[in-house]
Amino acid sequence: MADKDVLDRVIKVTAKVLALDADSIKPEDSFVFDLGAESVQSVELVASFEQEFGIELEEDAALAVDTVGGAADFIEQHLKK
Repeated sequence: MADKDVLDRVIKVTAKVLALDADSIKPEDSFVFDLGAESVQSVELVASFEQEFGIELEEDAALAVDTVGGAADFIEQHLKK
């Protein structure tokens, strides 16, 4: 499980990009099935995560992550490199 700070920041970015209430987003939520992200928004999420964390993600690998908690774990692993 990702660090709470990383998870909170992922939720904040997700809420902003998808125009949702951050309090309604849970780590187990699927970007597509639970939160309604469309393909364009998925790309925007990746770009927003990169900007938020000051990192560069491999886009195909990042787009393969399907849950909020998974994204937080993926980003945390990237930050440790």
